[in-house]
Amino acid sequence: MLDIESLIGQMTLEEKAALCSGADQWHTKAVERLGIPALRLSDGPHGLRFIEDGKARPAVCFPTGSALASSFDPDLMWQVGAALGRAARKAGVHTLLGPAVNMKRSPLCGRNFEYLSEDPYLAGVLGAAMVEGIQAQGVGACPKHFAANNQEYRRMSVSAQADEQTLREIYLAAFERIVRQAAPRTLMCAYNRINGTYCSENAWLLDQVLRREWDFDGIVMTDWAAMAERPRALKAGLELEMPTSFGENDRRIVAAVRKGVLEESVLNEAVRRLLRWIDWCLEAASRPLAPEKESAEALARRAAGECAVLLKNNGTLPLKQGQKIAFIGGFAQTPRFQGGGSSNVQVRGVVGALQAAREQKIGNIVYAEGFNTVDDRTDPEQLARAVEAARGADVAVIFAGLPNAFEAEGSDRESLALPQSQSALIEAVCAVQPHTVVVMHAGSPVVMPWRDKVAAILYMYLGGQSVGEAEIDLLFGVVNPSGRLAETFPVRLEDTPCWLDFPGAEDEVQYSEGVYIGYRWYQKRAIPVQYPFGYGLSYTRFAYSNLRLSTDHIQDTDALTVWVDVTNTGDREGREVVQLYVAPQGKRRQPRPLRELKGVAKIALRPGETRTVAFPLDKRSFAFYSRRLPGWYVESGPYVVQVGPSSQDLPLQAVVQVQSTDTLPVVYTDHMTVQDLRESGLDVAEALEAIGVRKVDLSAVGLAGADPREVHLDAVRNGMPIHATVSIAKRNMPAIYDTLRRIEGLGGKENIPRWETEDEEEKQSAQGG
Repeated sequence: MLDIESLIGQMTLEEKAALCSGADQWHTKAVERLGIPALRLSDGPHGLRFIEDGKARPAVCFPTGSALASSFDPDLMWQVGAALGRAARKAGVHTLLGPAVNMKRSPLCGRNFEYLSEDPYLAGVLGAAMVEGIQAQGVGACPKHFAANNQEYRRMSVSAQADEQTLREIYLAAFERIVRQAAPRTLMCAYNRINGTYCSENAWLLDQVLRREWDFDGIVMTDWAAMAERPRALKAGLELEMPTSFGENDRRIVAAVRKGVLEESVLNEAVRRLLRWIDWCLEAASRPLAPEKESAEALARRAAGECAVLLKNNGTLPLKQGQKIAFIGGFAQTPRFQGGGSSNVQVRGVVGALQAAREQKIGNIVYAEGFNTVDDRTDPEQLARAVEAARGADVAVIFAGLPNAFEAEGSDRESLALPQSQSALIEAVCAVQPHTVVVMHAGSPVVMPWRDKVAAILYMYLGGQSVGEAEIDLLFGVVNPSGRLAETFPVRLEDTPCWLDFPGAEDEVQYSEGVYIGYRWYQKRAIPVQYPFGYGLSYTRFAYSNLRLSTDHIQDTDALTVWVDVTNTGDREGREVVQLYVAPQGKRRQPRPLRELKGVAKIALRPGETRTVAFPLDKRSFAFYSRRLPGWYVESGPYVVQVGPSSQDLPLQAVVQVQSTDTLPVVYTDHMTVQDLRESGLDVAEALEAIGVRKVDLSAVGLAGADPREVHLDAVRNGMPIHATVSIAKRNMPAIYDTLRRIEGLGGKENIPRWETEDEEEKQSAQGG
């Protein structure tokens, strides 16, 4: 173990500054004089990207983040994380850069294939499981990119303009769950700015929220070349700059300390945190690795099968041995299995579906290339051969997808469309073959205008190096599909939440949709979608029954347990993803999404088997972030607990009454209205009487027999700022303001005007003279 305080005392100012930046692309700096070693870092969200002498070492490539999230399975995420950690440990890597848990604000984001979900609860649960799996192998994890890194356009400088509620509920929540549950040793800050301040030097983000509120005790490193102003970043809570700045920023730190611009105690604290991380990595690397229960290659194949989403099936799947089957499309031979950019893994080999079928001795398969997998050029001869192959078969399976150039780190997609050459081929094949199956390879949603014409759609996402073998397992029923969509598939790009504000103008992007991203947006606005969040089919059937709550009345500080029985009513073994949503009911002061995911469980069931699933709910399950409190607030009232197989298929529901134990502060401002007073929850009868309005809001309750003119006037008065009520029958404003000062619990009383008439001012002036 390192003697951290002793080392800090022995280090020179220059050595302290040097420890705060990388030595090269992948290593931290060593302080050999004091025995402080360098650490090795590596990319690795879905496979170890170990660069040695400018070349990547071969490694196993697992399904990418968008695919893994479709498993809805924390156990699988832990296992993949453990395999990644094991590979890193064997390669001498101390910290793995992943998982990537940014929200999918727009389906156009070029890096969405790496990200998990549009839902922060799901991304947090799955991300935490992967971090725990990685770190259980003695390797540090580094969740990224903190925060609001949701586009590639100007990603290194754009400012995400978002209010605090939106940030807390959507863009920070997954990171919060990961930090609190899994305690990652490091965290990577994003390139972008938030509300004008670079993430690398955002003290609110890195110190107030991350450390003081979430109790994060690891280190924060930059994304590669994300440093802006080094001393300012140190003050904000950024310990490690990666990669090297060739000593330039080290010198800036030294100069700032010597000039008194940066206190050395701030630098000492950064060094202390870095030494704790180094010490943890050294100690963890000395632990023995547990025996491997399953090879990484076998896990990659199993994971690809568990992540695939069956979007449509009219009974054509699973395929049967003996059928004459046409495999069409170059992705059957050379599948697209990962995205481009920093997560790209050098694999030893990839098996496509065509090769996998031959290796498994599945005969009677003919193959036609059909289209170009590199770009959007159409070859009429290829198309004609594909149509003829489909015409002569019992079933046609088209292996379609997005070419590498269509989605990659560094640029955003321009549309949700498949290459036109592929769409034309699908239409042409459907015209001659009613049993057409489409197997899709893409890292994010595409629009499928032909979806009503095909018999089945199997969405593989980017399934890793074993995607072809998994496809054969799924197509022939060896594996029963159990993936569910971790993001919504829209009908049109124009329907998406940030259509008008993506990717922004010049150096800013407005998050004007607020908390309404993904299914929250489509459901609130009743916009039809291709396929909803949480959706996916199986080769078997499941029934839900016997929903029950531990109680139907709770305070927000109480725990609530929800149980539901799920039965496999089909004739195959299968795995069901049970989803729980919470929907606030009744009139609410704070606009809320119609429902939000608050529980998920993936269970395996034999035919006829029933299992009971339990979900624990707590205050956060019902809360929103209130800037008035500030903090997480549960508004008193009824909430519907909804359970089912997707966000739009929730057959069971039960109501729980939740009573808040918090009181939102009521603060007087010059824009406080009569309605604000009425809804404050305070004793405001005297003030309302002075203003000249009833305690009962006629416009809200619609009292039978009420004079329509009085109802109208009541509505008008409701919206009046209190200072404007002087216009109601010449009200006595000093008296009104005096009653406000007497309201117990009203804040901001120093803002209440001292209403003085001109005569009183003259009188006071004369007395003063």
